[in-house]
Amino acid sequence: MTGQHDAGTGKPDATAPEEQAFDLAEVEALFLNASRDGQADLVQEFVAAGLSPDLSNEKGHSALILATYNGHAEATKVLLDAGATIDLRDAKGATALAGVAFKGEIEIARMLLEAGAQVDAANEVGRTPLMFAVMFGRLDMARLLIEAGANPTLRDGEGRDARDIAVALGSEPMQELLGDGTAR
Repeated sequence: MTGQHDAGTGKPDATAPEEQAFDLAEVEALFLNASRDGQADLVQEFVAAGLSPDLSNEKGHSALILATYNGHAEATKVLLDAGATIDLRDAKGATALAGVAFKGEIEIARMLLEAGAQVDAANEVGRTPLMFAVMFGRLDMARLLIEAGANPTLRDGEGRDARDIAVALGSEPMQELLGDGTAR
């Protein structure tokens, strides 16, 4: 008990609710959980209380990466409006756009691109959001990224470009979208 006493005896009141104090690490974890879970109202309150929208967990997953990867457009908007760094990278060098390309979150990808996300931001092994869209068969996402200026000729750490990946996976629609490679 933290300070509530029975008025008659002056002793601690066993029926009084326990007061709870949170340390900064717990508050930050609650903020990141709210971002991951799409609780936009709580995200807004944490940011308004002074938490950085760029706060990251031990894996380097920022609040924005957590919100976007889990498909939470409203929480994403709150974080972008609060000034979250769009191209902040996680421990593996991936950005929020790479995560939504992998997951196929078109609406959120549009939000990130409109806010200035780097369409060709590669991770630590050279994979771009377009490559992730191709790898996971996200044709509409690949189309959006190309329309936004993604370069299909960039090569990853294994020397493969997006079309090479589409060929390896046997994805004819993706190969058609990416062309035959002669114009690159």
